[in-house]
Amino acid sequence: MPINVRIPSPLIKLTKNQGEVSAEGKNIGEVLSDLEQQYPGIKERLYDENGSLRKFINIYKNEEDIRFMDGESTPVKDGDEISIIPAIAGGSIRNVRF
Repeated sequence: MPINVRIPSPLIKLTKNQGEVSAEGKNIGEVLSDLEQQYPGIKERLYDENGSLRKFINIYKNEEDIRFMDGESTPVKDGDEISIIPAIAGGSIRNVRF
């Protein structure tokens, strides 16, 4: 089941300069895993060393934050739209690579 995924500008070079790509899966976690299969290297930008989504990465399913749903277990279906949105904040962060 193809799911439309919007890619943020900092990750576009990993998706061959595509701002939107298709991925498959039954839930958000599977969709993100499929993205890694198609575009190696994207997972390390989304997940920390413990395998958790980075705190500054927001994932939305049809404009609703998955943190208020079932997180990565949030089910998806054909036609859903997933948006990966990096949080924007002020201040200084060292050694963070996005």
